Amino acid sequence: MRKTSRWQRLRDVVLSTDPRRRTLVSMALLALVLMASSAGVMLLVAMASSEVNRAAVQWWAAISVGGLLVMTAFIRSGETARLNDPSLTVPQMVWTITSGAVAYVIAGDARGVVPSVLAMILFFGTFGLTVAEVMGIGVYALLAFACAVAATTRVNASPFGYLDTAYALMVLIVLGGSIALNLRIQRIRSRLREQREALAHALAVNRELATRDELTGLPNRRAMQDLMDLEHRRSLRSGRPMLLAELDIDHFKRVNDSHGHATGDRALQAFAGVVRASVRDTDVLARWGGEEFVLMLSDTQVEDARELLERVRTAVAAIEIPHASGVLRLTVSAGLALHLPGDTVELTLERADQALYTAKSLGRNRVVVAPTGQRAARASAAS
Repeated sequence: MRKTSRWQRLRDVVLSTDPRRRTLVSMALLALVLMASSAGVMLLVAMASSEVNRAAVQWWAAISVGGLLVMTAFIRSGETARLNDPSLTVPQMVWTITSGAVAYVIAGDARGVVPSVLAMILFFGTFGLTVAEVMGIGVYALLAFACAVAATTRVNASPFGYLDTAYALMVLIVLGGSIALNLRIQRIRSRLREQREALAHALAVNRELATRDELTGLPNRRAMQDLMDLEHRRSLRSGRPMLLAELDIDHFKRVNDSHGHATGDRALQAFAGVVRASVRDTDVLARWGGEEFVLMLSDTQVEDARELLERVRTAVAAIEIPHASGVLRLTVSAGLALHLPGDTVELTLERADQALYTAKSLGRNRVVVAPTGQRAARASAAS
């Protein structure tokens, strides 16, 4: 077994081993790094300029970075998994916008760097938000920086000059551009989501068409083979009996030849509906091909299965299908075989088919059970 490296162990400790939480923590750490970098720039400005209150900037940096650090730790703990916003995107953005507004006030002549930081925050943070949340964040950012621009004159005790106007306009341009860009991204995401849903629906329809008979709505031959193989494995594990029956509508070719394929299709649909209504929910009926159907019965004794098929035969005989020259009636022949230990599904189907052939040769409209002895089963399959 491959050993985990020290770097991988450290990464698991920091990011968690849960894939979903790792993603959330990674994004929170990126936001934390961006904020720490912005704080570093502000601290450099404070050290280089005598007009900036160094203590205020230091407190601002500690509180701004510390707030995101607390949120990152909260996300890493997994406590946010129960929330509607497990990544805390909205709280992080509100915090960083508020921090940016405060930075604008205390940065003095260097406050021109704040709009670029604000643009990065807005662009980075809104990927996981809804359109309403993007608009809400945008409005909050406008209000926060409007207050910051108004407060700058008082804090710096200087009249509102052309530089303040330029900075205010730059903030307005950045906010407006960021909101417009993010709304555009949201529309693209919405369109992609709709296309993805449409594709998923189309794939589901294709899967349904691939496993269902279009005329009767029953599982088709391919799907039934998969279901029989699955039930075969379950039967081996649990020891529950499994039975397969082949049902064939008597003289169906005569129906198509005498009354047309449209009447034949209605007959197949009526037959499928009556049989489904006559068997249990746990039994599976599939269209095997043409007028031939296969019925799989699980956890059923042979005698009970025979009685069920007799009920099916009686129900089919009661079908009345109106057509141009009168009423069409149907009968069905059935061959039933118990799936024997050690036999394949194909062999059991052959035995059921042989029993169906026997029912046909005895005059149709009857149920025949295949022999259950091993020797008899092999003899029937060989014949």
